[in-house]
Amino acid sequence: QVQLVESGGGLVQPGGSLRLSCAASGFTIYWYAMSWYRQAPGKERELVATITITGGITNYADSVKGRFTISRDNYENTVYLQMNSLKPDDTAVYYCHARGSGSPIWGQGTLVTVSS
Repeated sequence: QVQLVESGGGLVQPGGSLRLSCAASGFTIYWYAMSWYRQAPGKERELVATITITGGITNYADSVKGRFTISRDNYENTVYLQMNSLKPDDTAVYYCHARGSGSPIWGQGTLVTVSS
């Protein structure tokens, strides 16, 4: 079964850090550009970060530049999102996304809540 499973979300205080993981199964991420999206309550889903197949190029939303880092381990078939200096505005469900030659693949999401 082709799927992406996110983990690592939770409740964190402002200024804190979290590391999200996205484990792929049923396919290899080697051939896919990988991204993280997020959707806050009452808002549209937005692109947070993208990493190319080789990992050589990364792109970030302006709102997270300098605070978030996307990375991939093709051997572990996993993508990560390191989130530092978290703000209440980062509160959202975070989704993993794989884009290749076929249909895109989405994970089920993991909730990140930034609150004191």
